[in-house]
Amino acid sequence: MPKIKTHKATTKRFTKTAKDKVKHRKAGQDHFNSRESGNVTRQKRRDMTLSKTLERTVKRLTPYS
Repeated sequence: MPKIKTHKATTKRFTKTAKDKVKHRKAGQDHFNSRESGNVTRQKRRDMTLSKTLERTVKRLTPYS
């Protein structure tokens, strides 16, 4: 049986925690941030955990990590 290919873009964007949860960085922190309030900017610096349905698809795309 052949190996499953890992989706490399997914491995770069998501990380697994020790308890097998999936973390990702909040989107939209690249540019155009001067117009946003400080509260929004601070919230974007945090890592977020995925919902169960999205977590399942990420785990399917990264089988060996």
